[in-house]
Amino acid sequence: MATSEPEPTEQVSSSVPFVNCEDLVRIYKVADLEVFALQGLDLQIERGEMMALIGNSGSGKSTLLNILGGIDRPTAGRVSVNGRDLLKMSRSQMLRYRRDDVGFVWQNPARNLVPYLSVLQNVELPMLLAGSSGASSRRWATELVEAVGLGHRRHHHMVELSMGEQQRVAIAIGLGNRPALLLADEPTGSVDNANAQAILEVFQRINREYRTSIIIVTHDVRVSSFVDRVVGIRDGKTSVEFLRPASLTADDLGESGTDGAKAAHQEFVMLDRAGRLQLPQEFVEALGLKKRVRLVLEDDRVVVLPQAVGEGATEAAAVPGPA
Repeated sequence: MATSEPEPTEQVSSSVPFVNCEDLVRIYKVADLEVFALQGLDLQIERGEMMALIGNSGSGKSTLLNILGGIDRPTAGRVSVNGRDLLKMSRSQMLRYRRDDVGFVWQNPARNLVPYLSVLQNVELPMLLAGSSGASSRRWATELVEAVGLGHRRHHHMVELSMGEQQRVAIAIGLGNRPALLLADEPTGSVDNANAQAILEVFQRINREYRTSIIIVTHDVRVSSFVDRVVGIRDGKTSVEFLRPASLTADDLGESGTDGAKAAHQEFVMLDRAGRLQLPQEFVEALGLKKRVRLVLEDDRVVVLPQAVGEGATEAAAVPGPA
C-alpha cells in the first residue's frame, strides 16, 4: 500500500522568527538576459504580526510573496515559515503547504470567487475540495462570513455584491483552511476609499481575533495606520522599515489620516547580514554622494562623508549608530 510522503521536520528554536528569509536571491531568465528580482533580501516576521510590504513596481514585493506562498522558489538563500524549510520541500509537500498552511487574497477577487455560488457556498467550497465537509465546516464558513461583516449577505451571489464586498468574501475564503499565514497582494487596489477602509479593518480584526500572521503587499499608503510594521523594498532588498509604537492604534490617529500614520511611525534604514545599508535617495541627492564615500566612527554614530574635492569637503550626513 502506498504511503504519503512525510513532511520535513526540524528542531526549531523558539528564537527563530515565524517567517525567516536570509539572503534571498531570485533570478529570472528573459531571453538571454538575467533579471534579479531579489538581491540578497533579509526579512524576519514574528508570529501573529500584521505587516505591509511597499515599494515601486519591480522592487521584488510580489516575488517575495510568491516565494512565501510556495508558488515560486528562490535561486539562492534560505526561507522558512513556521519552522518549515520551504527549500527542502518536494513538489507534493509544497502543494500541501499551499493547501493547508497558507491563505491567499489577490487584487482581483475574481481569482478566489465562483460567480454562480452564494457567499456562504464560496467560502465552503475550498473546505469541500480539501475533504472537509459536514456541520463543522458549515459552522466555520458561517463564522468567517460573519467575521468579514457579510453575515447579512451570506445567501447573495457575486453579481449582487460590490467589489469591496467581493474582496471581503475572498478574505474569508483565504481563511478557510485556518492558515497560520495569510498573504494579500494589493487587496485594496481595485476599490474606492470607503471599501478600502472596510477591507483593512477586516484584516485587522482577523489578525486580532485569530492571531493570523498577515503580510500585505501594497501601494496604498493608508495601510500604514492598520499594521504593526511597514517594510520598504528597493532593488530586491529591504531598504527601510517603519515601526509603530505598540501603544499606538489606528483609532489614535483620528482624522489625521495618512500624514498622521506616517508621523506616528518610527523610520529605520535596514542593515543586512553583510553590514550593508541603502541610504535614502533624498539623502544621497541632498549631499551629492557619488560612487565613493568615507565612513568615520564618532562615539555612538557613524558619519557618512562625501568624497572631498581638494580640501573643501561638503557637510557630513550623520547616520545614528546603535546606542
